[in-house]
Amino acid sequence: IMQSLILSSIGTGTIITMTSFHWLLAWIGLELNTLAIVPIIAKHHHPRSTEATTKYFLTQAAASAMVLFASTLNAWTTGTWDITQLTNPPACNMLTIALAMKLGLAPLHFWLPEVLQGTPLKTGLIIATWQKLAPMTLLFMIFNSTNTAILLTMALMSTMIGGWGGLNQTQTRKIMAFSSIAHLGWMASILTLNPNIMLLSLMLYIIMTTPTFLMLTFTSSKTIDLTTSWSISPPMTAMTLMLLMSMGGLPP
Repeated sequence: IMQSLILSSIGTGTIITMTSFHWLLAWIGLELNTLAIVPIIAKHHHPRSTEATTKYFLTQAAASAMVLFASTLNAWTTGTWDITQLTNPPACNMLTIALAMKLGLAPLHFWLPEVLQGTPLKTGLIIATWQKLAPMTLLFMIFNSTNTAILLTMALMSTMIGGWGGLNQTQTRKIMAFSSIAHLGWMASILTLNPNIMLLSLMLYIIMTTPTFLMLTFTSSKTIDLTTSWSISPPMTAMTLMLLMSMGGLPP
């Protein structure tokens, strides 16, 4: 019962943020999302999961506070709480940075590899896919007001750090985290040009990341020794190869 309650809270939080037009309601959705995933990360009573929970909670709480502060500042100067009516430049910049922190865009990415490394693969899947939906929706809604220079700088840093950071790892979860950072970098750069293509990119990222995590769960690969997956299921190993090629942008 408890687990279904928590998972439904994660879903509800995202949906509240996605359907809101009022900054306070969007903030409540983000906060509900964070509070619901904290017990999921912490439920394995292990020092690593405790550390991951603390890191995740502190970064998300700080980013949420920044969202609240920026939206209050905007409401104070413009007199409206409408998400689409974001016109105060300092508030725009702060919201861009806060949402980047929530997503894990570089240079605010430090928490993401650490948190993913301290969680089981299934929880990692939720953090890498579902938890990106709410902040991405907000970025999509305020893309007219975002500071293009800040967003492009973050995007460029994310793609480079994501690519280079992943080369330096043997832990599959950390590689997935850096892959996530690189993909988010591409999404942020596309957002400055065409938000609809950003949504397409996000959808493709989720479609490719989900089976990758499920494959890692199936073979319980904690480090890069995918040789074990061949003995478990050769067809799946072949499919995995295609999947990894797709993630690298190769056909299909």
